[in-house]
Amino acid sequence: MFGRPRARLASMPIYEYACMTCESNFEELVRNAEQAVTCPECGAGKIVKQFSAFAVRGASSQPSFGGSAGGCCGGSCRRLPPQESRPPAVLDSTPMDDVVSRASALRTYAEETATCERCALAATRTQVVFGAGDPDADLMFVGEAPGFHEDQQGVPFVGQAGKLLERLLGEIGLQRSDVWIANVLKCRPPGNRDPLPEEIESCRPHLLRQIELIQPKLVATLGNFATKLLSGSPQGITRVHGVEQEVALGGLRVTLYPIYHPAAALYTPAMLKVLTEDFGRIPALLGQVAPAGPRAAAAAPPEAVEAACSEPAATQLGLF
Repeated sequence: MFGRPRARLASMPIYEYACMTCESNFEELVRNAEQAVTCPECGAGKIVKQFSAFAVRGASSQPSFGGSAGGCCGGSCRRLPPQESRPPAVLDSTPMDDVVSRASALRTYAEETATCERCALAATRTQVVFGAGDPDADLMFVGEAPGFHEDQQGVPFVGQAGKLLERLLGEIGLQRSDVWIANVLKCRPPGNRDPLPEEIESCRPHLLRQIELIQPKLVATLGNFATKLLSGSPQGITRVHGVEQEVALGGLRVTLYPIYHPAAALYTPAMLKVLTEDFGRIPALLGQVAPAGPRAAAAAPPEAVEAACSEPAATQLGLF
């Protein structure tokens, strides 16, 4: 995995306390403890309070532990039931460097956002699609808005465009669980229409708060809406794709990296070459060497990009 060392919060199931090394679960030993303590099972790891807002709702199976069934200790650890819901807390803007504290704050903010009524989309959505992935990710993707399947499942990028995104991530040695995926809008626009300016403005604080809490090194914007919003520039994705820039987002200095939305390659296969090359630069932008694997496709010539973008536009959100 690229980037800074981190606790494996995103891969853990939904118990209250766990060892970051062997993933054993405990109750009395750390109940009401304010700081991590040494794990008595492996003697090396630290036990931390963990949070589970990032589990995919409706998933067919729980994440599994290493070792035998029941964890590294063979089932002797006391496991807690899923954490009960709690009333939303008031968040402050104090910088939080600790991964557990930031993950806790992100969970709380997700709970608050679930009842958002800042715009008219609250009346037509099935549910808020807050985002999914590693709450301490170095790489964050920002798309446009949820589509039909996202609105039903509450998870971003679960359709054809999501499958292509996973494939492109795999080619650079990453998985969905290694990154955070979100959208400009947290609610589906009726009929998968384009986001309206007032909807974007209403949802903007949610996205900036996510960036503030996750603290990514690289924010990859997928398509025009995310790129224009976070860059503050009216230039479209055709002109700026594949060109990184330093910006201030959520009170942080991050690298913004505009790339085409995966849906563009689904509608126009010639765009896949451009998208693959842009994805191929992500490891270098994260300060890592790209893994050995399939060679990235050569970039399409500028005239091919212009020709692809001049074709009649399709309804992008319909592919999500």
